[in-house]
Amino acid sequence: MRIDVLGAVRALHDDGSPVDLGGPRHREVLARLVAAEGRMVTTDTLVDDLWTDPPARAVGALRTFVAALRRALEPDRPPREPPRIIVTEGPGYTLRLPREDVDVHRFQDTLARARRNPGAVTDLGTVLADWRGPAYADVTGSPWAQRERTRLEELRLEGTELRARILLDSGTGAELVAGLGAHVTEHPWREPAWGLLARALHRAGRQADALATLRRARTMLVDQLGLDPGADLQRLEKDILNGTVPPEDTPTAWTGPGVRLGPRTTVDLARTLALAGGDALVQSRRDRLAAIQAAERTGDLTLTARIIAAYDVPAVWSRADDPEQSRAVVAAAERTLTGLGPDGPADLRARLLATIAVESRRADLSSTELKRAQQAARKAEALARDLADPALLAFALNGVFLQSFTRPGLAEERDRIGTEILNLATRHELPNFAVLGRLVRLQSASALGDLDAAASHAEAAEQLSATTEAPLVSVLTTWFRARAAAARSTEPGGPTAATAAAHYRTAEDALRAAGMPGLHRGLFPLALLGLRLLHDRPAPTDPHLDWGPYRPWAQPLVLLAQDRGEQARTALAAMPEPPRDHMQEAMWCLTARAAVRLGERGIAAHAEAALRDARAEHAGAAGGMLTLGPVARYLAEAEACAGAG
Repeated sequence: MRIDVLGAVRALHDDGSPVDLGGPRHREVLARLVAAEGRMVTTDTLVDDLWTDPPARAVGALRTFVAALRRALEPDRPPREPPRIIVTEGPGYTLRLPREDVDVHRFQDTLARARRNPGAVTDLGTVLADWRGPAYADVTGSPWAQRERTRLEELRLEGTELRARILLDSGTGAELVAGLGAHVTEHPWREPAWGLLARALHRAGRQADALATLRRARTMLVDQLGLDPGADLQRLEKDILNGTVPPEDTPTAWTGPGVRLGPRTTVDLARTLALAGGDALVQSRRDRLAAIQAAERTGDLTLTARIIAAYDVPAVWSRADDPEQSRAVVAAAERTLTGLGPDGPADLRARLLATIAVESRRADLSSTELKRAQQAARKAEALARDLADPALLAFALNGVFLQSFTRPGLAEERDRIGTEILNLATRHELPNFAVLGRLVRLQSASALGDLDAAASHAEAAEQLSATTEAPLVSVLTTWFRARAAAARSTEPGGPTAATAAAHYRTAEDALRAAGMPGLHRGLFPLALLGLRLLHDRPAPTDPHLDWGPYRPWAQPLVLLAQDRGEQARTALAAMPEPPRDHMQEAMWCLTARAAVRLGERGIAAHAEAALRDARAEHAGAAGGMLTLGPVARYLAEAEACAGAG
């Protein structure tokens, strides 16, 4: 089975024959499920998206469309066998197909891969050729489809330009002239496209045409927009005039369309961008990996080590924002470390080891990977201390901190690490690591329930961020103040629960644009759940809440709040052990609470054993951003349940 939406919506059998999907509403339901990218879409959302003014029997009509689609997509499914492609999940439906079997998902994944690895350029050309017209072309008049069309069209244009840039950088690309000419004619305001066309003309030996193209771009920009060409177009024009266009077989990296930088320059810029947050942070991660890959292509181990080591941006959260990128960075660091050998420069080895420790913070780390990361952190710290390099030691301690979540109850240990980072940074004028030290100490004080000390660290971090230009600090401290309001909402004279919830929503709005999905996903629902638990209320059941990575641990309590006890018991039995990260105490407390409510003594005993060393801490507060209340409360419940009978 294959589904295509890059053009009119259609489905094809394995043999290429079309599937009769039915009428426009049937195709729109399928298209809307495709747009959800494997996430559940509630019945209410589907109804709202299909009808501006839903009829009285809209839900019934929707079920009819889904039933018809299931018959069309799985004609040979036996009557009592559950559907495999459009499945019922909770209060809605989910499309379950491998991403490679849906053209829009295949396109997005290939584009993401090509951003990181120029070697994917052939696959990028293939998926660009799959476009048969505007996305969801036959779904007209629906706001959701228009939004998706606009988003995907921008990605298509980016993909076209990225492919051209990769080919030109690799020393080919003369054949791109016709396609890029049509591209700039259709999209004349995309300034980087003019530079790509000029480069392709230059590659084809048409220097005069390349200069004429750049002058035409200048005329259009000045006459119609009142803008001078950007620095990249001006530089390219000068290089073509002077005959100094850089040799195309020189390994390079880029920060955006048309910008060519050497690996070291790129990674230095990436470090600066990382502190700005938002789109700049996303761009910095992309630039960093491009620089590493460019360095590796030179075959120069020392250069590669220095490029990897140069990105010593402090990290304060134990989940990576881009796990695949982190995996690639760790792999490159390990390859380079092996190549340098035990006799390689000690400072480079220490930085590579620290990089492995800092970047090894994915939830899916195997036990072997976790052990390697912890060993890397310890070796990096030891080397840095021997070298007496304060900046290197601060970076190594960042890795030690991120690998200090081996079990619940280590807030005091992390506070000692944060204190040393802060002292080093203060004595040796390392302002970015001073911010890190303050944030680590804020988190530790929050975990230990010392809100006054945490507030003091928050204020100090904000003052430092004003000079280091780190706007992400205020995002984190806004969350801390929401966490403090939640805790105090249980005290006499404290804010109401509604006020605390409003603080969390304000913090959520700030975090949404911060470029930190590893931190953002699921945090707001978890904060609301914690607030409800503080006030002995059931879990929130809003189907629109995205629980992100915390769903397995929240699900039993959500089901209990819906009076679905047996399903809650099943979810509890399937619950994995929490990852070793900032939220492990919170996830163990949710496990304990669900086990107690369901009378599952064995699971309660397991949670109690895990939480024993965290008795003095507050659940969920290790990140300084939310709280479920004192661990001791959940521990007492689990102990009572485990010992009952």
